[in-house]
Amino acid sequence: MLAEFIVLFRESLEIAFVVSIILAYLHKTKNEDHEKHVWLGVAAGLVASIGLAFIFQFVQGGFSASEELFEGFFLILTSGLVSWLVLWMLGQKKVVDSLTKDVKVALEKKETLGLFLLAFTSTLREGVESVLFLAGIYVNTGAISLVGGFMGAVAAIVLGVLIFEYAINFNVGRFFKITTVILILLAAGLFSQGIHELQEAHILPTYVEHVYDINPPQNSDGSYPLLHEKGPIGSIFKGLIGYDGNPSDLQLLSYFGYLLTIYAIYRSKS
Repeated sequence: MLAEFIVLFRESLEIAFVVSIILAYLHKTKNEDHEKHVWLGVAAGLVASIGLAFIFQFVQGGFSASEELFEGFFLILTSGLVSWLVLWMLGQKKVVDSLTKDVKVALEKKETLGLFLLAFTSTLREGVESVLFLAGIYVNTGAISLVGGFMGAVAAIVLGVLIFEYAINFNVGRFFKITTVILILLAAGLFSQGIHELQEAHILPTYVEHVYDINPPQNSDGSYPLLHEKGPIGSIFKGLIGYDGNPSDLQLLSYFGYLLTIYAIYRSKS
C-alpha cells in the first residue's frame, strides 16, 4: 500500500504542478478562455493511461503459459522505461520557464491544439510512469493496493492546490529529489526481480541460488514474521525498493549494478 501511495502521490503531484503552471500563465495573460483545452488535454492523457493499464491486463493474461519469461522481460522493460523518464525529468532544470515558453508560443500562434498537446503529453508521461510502476509492483509482489494509489492521488491534488493557492512553505525541488531516489530504488528492484524471473525461466544461468538468506522462519500458524519478505514489513520493502531476503547471484549484482549505472548517467548529465 505504501509503494502505491508514493508512486501515485509523486506522479499526480507532477501533473498538478504542470497544469497549475499552465493555468497560472493563462490567468496572468488574461487567456482564461483557453483553459478548456488544457483540461481536455489532461482528461485525454488520463484516459490514455487507463487504456494502457487495460492493455497490460490483456497482454499479461495471454502469457500465462510462460509466466516467468513474460514477467522477466516486462519487469526489465518497465525499469528501463521508467528510469529513462525519471532521468529525463531530472534533466529539465528549468521546467517552469520551458512550460511558460511553450504556452506563450501556442498563444502567439493561436494554436489551441498546442495547449491541448502540452497538457496531454505531460499527463500521459506521468500516467505511463504510474501504470508501469503499478504493473511492475503487481508482477513483483502478486498484489496491488488500489486504495493506496487512490489516496496518493487525492493527497497530491490537495497538496498541489494548497501550494499554488496559498503559497505554503514547501521545498518542491527537495521533494522531487527525495521521491525520485525512491522511484529509482523501486526501478532497481523491478530490474533485479526481472533478472531473477529470467533465471527461473532458464534464460539466464544461476550459479548461486541464494547468496544469503535472512528471511526468518515461517511462524507455526503459517503466517510470516514481520521482516520476512512476505511479512507485513518485509512485503512493503519488497514492493517499495525491491527487498529480497534470499537473492540469487545475478539478482544481487543486477540490483547494485543498476543503481551504479543510473548514478553514472545522472552524473554525466548534471
